[in-house]
Amino acid sequence: MTASSAFFNSKQDWLSHTLENASKALPQCRHGLLGGGELVQLGTGILQVSPPVGRQNTHQDAMMISAGVHGNETAPIEVLNQLVNELLSGALQPACPALLILGNPQAMVTGKRFIDANLNRLFSGAHRRDEVRQTPEAERALQLEQLCQTFAEQTQARGLALSHYDLHTAIRSSQREKFALYAFVAGRQVPNEQCAFLLEADVHALLLQHKAGTTFASFSSSALNAQSFTVELGQVKPFGQNDLSRFQGFYNALERRLAGLPAPASAATAGGLQELAVFQVVHEILNSGEGFQFHVPDDVANFTEYAPGTVIWEDSNQRYCVGGKPEAIVFPNRDVPVGQRVGLLVSRLAV
Repeated sequence: MTASSAFFNSKQDWLSHTLENASKALPQCRHGLLGGGELVQLGTGILQVSPPVGRQNTHQDAMMISAGVHGNETAPIEVLNQLVNELLSGALQPACPALLILGNPQAMVTGKRFIDANLNRLFSGAHRRDEVRQTPEAERALQLEQLCQTFAEQTQARGLALSHYDLHTAIRSSQREKFALYAFVAGRQVPNEQCAFLLEADVHALLLQHKAGTTFASFSSSALNAQSFTVELGQVKPFGQNDLSRFQGFYNALERRLAGLPAPASAATAGGLQELAVFQVVHEILNSGEGFQFHVPDDVANFTEYAPGTVIWEDSNQRYCVGGKPEAIVFPNRDVPVGQRVGLLVSRLAV
């Protein structure tokens, strides 16, 4: 019996164990790691990595890494599962404390984005809204907020800098296959070491978000003072159909961070924002109601550019045209209720 199957009650690995117990509230249990330290199961699909006392944490940091907040976004889930296999086999010796999260196990089982409510819109207390309060996702959001709060307090009390990477894949294709969104906090600038990490992880585009929201990354950034990123790593595919070689750069970067190893020379000398394609939001498109027309095709790729003067949307009273330089569309979705976001228009920054 492998170390992995022993920890997960004879199941093959963390992922299969989580899927098997998706609707259960699993108790806390501990498992010692080869070479020292331990893995603590805090609940279904939630593991805390604790390095052995005395092992040098070179970067004096801690990480929260989440995937599966949308249940059909499977590639990042499989990436995290590989990391756990490495930890349990002893091939990966942790130096950096970490909280590993599979966000929505019940949705993962069904292969759907969510069961009753979009989990990635229920943080920062949004799970208390009357229309979602009784949903599985609201309960999960509250649980994740509480566990992340505890982890943040534990690590920050030790003087460790906290990062959160919430990993996703997109429904649609993208002109930039891998990109990250930096959660908004007023006055905060992206640290150079975070830019270097993204480049090391083969993420070469960064969108600076323009306001706080109710996403997981926005919660950890605003409430926990983490350096938080939503990371889009490609397109949605079912379990078993992902080409994980396309995620090797991100996997290697996470593995290196967990092991507390120095950054590779290329990342260590990266010039911060200057090395990334950085975008800012110039317009948030909202469904304004009666007469609203969205002039972007349903199958358009993220980061598709539109020339100055192009009409993007209009209603009975107004229209929006692209300004004096090209603007790119991100996350377009016309099928949203009145008042909800239809998409973002972004422009590239000169940094």
